Amino acid sequence: MLLRAALTIAIGASTAHAAVARDIAVADQVQFKAAVKAAKPGDSIILADGEWRDFQIAFTGTGAAGKPITLTAQTKGKVILTGQSNLRLGGRHLVVSGLIFRGGASPTDQIISFRRDSKTLAFDSRVTEVVIDGYSKPDRRAEDIWVALYGTGNRVDHSHFEGKTNAGVTLAVIRRAGDPLDNRHRIDHNYFGPRPPLGSNGGETIRIGTSEESLSASNSIVERNIFDRTSGEVEIVSIKSGGNIIRENLVLESQGAFVLRHGNGNLVERNIFLGKNVPDTGGVRVINRDQIVRGNYFEGLAGTSFKSAISVMNGVPNSVINRYHQVANAQIGNNSIIDSARITLAAGADAERSAAPTGSKFERNLIVGAKGQDPFRAEGEIAGIALSGNVEAKVAKPLLGAGVEQREVKLERAANGLLYPTDPALAAVGAPRDLKPVKREEVGANWYRGNAPEAAFGTGTTRPLAASASLAQAVAGTKAGDTLSLATGTYDVTTPLSFRHRLTIAGAKGAKPVLRVAAGFARIEGGGGLQLENLAIDASKLSGDGALIAVDAGVAPNYSVTLDRVTVRGPGKGRLDGIAMAPGTFADDVTIANSDFTDMGVVVAATGEQQPKGWYPMERLTISDSRFARVAMVADLLRKGTDESTFGPWFAMSGSSVADSGREGASLRISGAQHADITQNSFAGSEGILVIHSVGAPETRIASNAFAATPAPRIEELAWKGPPRGVISGNIVEAHP
Repeated sequence: MLLRAALTIAIGASTAHAAVARDIAVADQVQFKAAVKAAKPGDSIILADGEWRDFQIAFTGTGAAGKPITLTAQTKGKVILTGQSNLRLGGRHLVVSGLIFRGGASPTDQIISFRRDSKTLAFDSRVTEVVIDGYSKPDRRAEDIWVALYGTGNRVDHSHFEGKTNAGVTLAVIRRAGDPLDNRHRIDHNYFGPRPPLGSNGGETIRIGTSEESLSASNSIVERNIFDRTSGEVEIVSIKSGGNIIRENLVLESQGAFVLRHGNGNLVERNIFLGKNVPDTGGVRVINRDQIVRGNYFEGLAGTSFKSAISVMNGVPNSVINRYHQVANAQIGNNSIIDSARITLAAGADAERSAAPTGSKFERNLIVGAKGQDPFRAEGEIAGIALSGNVEAKVAKPLLGAGVEQREVKLERAANGLLYPTDPALAAVGAPRDLKPVKREEVGANWYRGNAPEAAFGTGTTRPLAASASLAQAVAGTKAGDTLSLATGTYDVTTPLSFRHRLTIAGAKGAKPVLRVAAGFARIEGGGGLQLENLAIDASKLSGDGALIAVDAGVAPNYSVTLDRVTVRGPGKGRLDGIAMAPGTFADDVTIANSDFTDMGVVVAATGEQQPKGWYPMERLTISDSRFARVAMVADLLRKGTDESTFGPWFAMSGSSVADSGREGASLRISGAQHADITQNSFAGSEGILVIHSVGAPETRIASNAFAATPAPRIEELAWKGPPRGVISGNIVEAHP
């Protein structure tokens, strides 16, 4: 009643005191709609603290410069938009602050949209100190944009975006024919927190424009943001327009790169990339005309090819607008590339991408390769890149001569935490010494740090469990990170157990527990993960077909499964697959070690993703020191499509044996993986290994394996026109009937 009275008084006073800015307190959606209609320049609409469920906010109005209409929280951080909520702004001089989106997902394809509808865009408006945390659609294939910028002159600042697990850009500048294209937006001082690999194209953190309107200038600025483990796909920031400035951002352990994908005349300067040698961490990829990349600092970046510290691409002659335009007049200067794996010039050169860079300069850069190696690679002709004044720490066999001086380089950390040469003669080479890395306290909403990440396996309480106890009840009573320690004896599992958080089930030291299952063992549900250790699973009496571990549709965020010292005996006549993933789910990693599998179907069944866009079910699958007998297949891993915007899948198998297996055409089938390493395994009386390449430049090694009464391994190419790529070496193949 108090808030309703306040609303009535505030609105009633508007006629007599039109020039006085007012605070309009609202407690429900009806009051909010009335307040929006009554709001004048300078007014603030204040949402009452608490949870606002299924609230689709339409915030429209016309403020004035210096007197915006504001929508804010009664207390910053205590207004939670949940369920099916979203926000649309339309008009001029509007400000939104202090809100949190958490515990749900937008019912539409955008959470915050700088337009009310297609005819009512937002101009000169601002979203500040707003949080979107894990507000993802449960099916990762369902696409949405968390923040969609339309109109001109808008700003997103000091906000916190973390935990997007479904398809779609975190923040996008939308440029469409008929809308203003000279956007002049500003995206600054935001915290872009961890975004796990999507397992498909469409996981960018920021995108400015699309290819259709890319030859016009957006003139937007992205500055002094932190990108912390934003690893959705190979393009962290995707620039698809011209005239943009990307400066003074800090990039931490983020897989991928800032990519000048379409559009001309962009400036990338004074950014700091710290990879800490995390795989696929990259820097800047250059495409198109008149791009400037200067004064940046790259350290500990492990990415190669398109994800190199600096990658200058080959283009397509007379390229259509959505392919690769030739690099021309690129200016790449005064960058420091320290302890990084690669600088790739003429990247991606092939029969289609045959237009080499032209009229470009690479000068006064400082290069210190990782582990004393030369990071330079040229994948095509580089005569169109003039090199001058560059200094590289001495390597034994440098790729480049003129324009890259080889010399001793001693580095020392400065007060800003970055490495610089101690030799004063090198003061004009590499990144500027006045770089100021943006600090965590400068970005995001200073009142919000997010929820602690879910506890890792084995970090919670260890709970002993006797064989006479109910395993189902014990699982239901655990918390994330807990371990159930099983004694010697038999634990009957009549129906699959549900796992909604990370849990370890392990045999106690010296114990020999047996899980006797009748219809599968586990179902991984939303937020779940499972680690099994030192136990046996007896499924010999399984009724019907099933899966030992089934991953339900809608599992988010990403999950993990580990089996270590686990013995599984299947039914033989029926079919028991090992780990089966529903489409739309994604595992960060699946690990099998020191384990035995007998009389089963496919031990890792990972072919549920059949869409041609490039979806795949897990980032990493690792198998080591394990034994497989009479299984339909050790693993069947599929990634379809030809899109190059993903890191994985990664597959590795070593030290394992396979016998009398492969009744479905292969004992191991890996299709579309970007990395496959199959070494020191033995195959006897089985069907062979088949590795299928479908996209990019996959790295495959099949080495030092033994094949007895088993066909030799094969690599097939679906798109590449040359001979099969990859390394097949040192294998022993005995006669196969």
